[in-house]
Amino acid sequence: MTAEVAPAMEIDWDRLSVGVVTALLGALAVIVVVRVVVLLAARRWPSLRRLVHAARVPFRVLVVLLALNPALAVLRRHGGDSAWMGGAAVVARVLTIVAVGWFLTTCALFVEDAGLRRYRTDTADNRVARRMRTQTLIIRRLTVSAGVVLTLGAVLFSFSQVRVVGASLLASAGVIGVVAGIAAQSLLANLFAGIQLAFNDAIRLDDAVIVEAEWGWVEEITLSYVVVRLWDDRRLVLPSTYFTTTPFQNWTRQHSELLGSVELDLDWHVDTAEMRRQLDLALERTDLWDGRVKVLQVTDAVGGWVRVRLLVTAKDAPTLFDLRCHVREHMVAWVRDHDGAGMPRQRVELVDRPTPSAFEPVDDRSERGLFHGDPAADERARRMGTGAIPLPRTDSGEADDEADA
Repeated sequence: MTAEVAPAMEIDWDRLSVGVVTALLGALAVIVVVRVVVLLAARRWPSLRRLVHAARVPFRVLVVLLALNPALAVLRRHGGDSAWMGGAAVVARVLTIVAVGWFLTTCALFVEDAGLRRYRTDTADNRVARRMRTQTLIIRRLTVSAGVVLTLGAVLFSFSQVRVVGASLLASAGVIGVVAGIAAQSLLANLFAGIQLAFNDAIRLDDAVIVEAEWGWVEEITLSYVVVRLWDDRRLVLPSTYFTTTPFQNWTRQHSELLGSVELDLDWHVDTAEMRRQLDLALERTDLWDGRVKVLQVTDAVGGWVRVRLLVTAKDAPTLFDLRCHVREHMVAWVRDHDGAGMPRQRVELVDRPTPSAFEPVDDRSERGLFHGDPAADERARRMGTGAIPLPRTDSGEADDEADA
């Protein structure tokens, strides 16, 4: 005997339509009520407006899918095991999981951005703010990556076939991990180096650095590379491992104030006292100097010139560069126009050749030194033991002496 297949129940489209419309109206009501409540709360916490703007799409999609879930259940129950009904259920399940992951990731990013907005980078001393901004941006990227991975994993494990093979995949996870680690060694090294840079405070966004003999600012820090904006607006892209394995200069790690020097090679006749007064005048006529240090010193005097070094300070690296140029230009103009004696010069002396005379060799016998030349010197030599060292006598030598005698 063959079992008879029970016919599928006929769908009451009128009741189903009413249910769908009711579900949509309920979802709309929930969306409106939540929006009104959040906007009222935003009067006290204005940052909630940003959450409304960022999470409105995933929240609305999630509410609509949850509202339509009963209608989909009715369709599946009355539609039997038809292919399109099963496909609709799978699509609805996947969209719901994606909407949940999207919404939760958006909320996490909102919390991170709220903490970031507490620190402003447009102030004079923004070291702490730049550190927090660097760390928060790295955490944001980790949050997005984790949200995508977890959402994708939830979607895959919502299928029974994936859950069945999950045990075998976990059993071979050790071998797969070793193979993946070897294959992606460079990628993983950069990933961990990027995380390390975010939290070890070695570099931050807008730090002034010197890398590869180039000077610039840290423009972007990611999990795998760092972008340095050079002084001429070029971009130098370096792997994150560069900053953990290669020495580099960070001019703004502790604070942004810097000390710079201007060096001039001038003639010995330069008036250094007047140069100090000119340095004061140059610094009084600019807003680039921060008022901390101003020093003029002669640091060298060889090769026919004197080297004059001027030390000045500024609030950050770009300002210091402009200040050094300003001081150098002022001093060059002053030496050129008002202190001609200080201009660098090359001196050449013409010497007449003397009349040749008879050459007399030096008589060493008439020279007196520390250990020869007079009785006192000979006595010193005797006390110091610098005379001739006598040779040791031998038996043959004594026999020769007796024969001579």
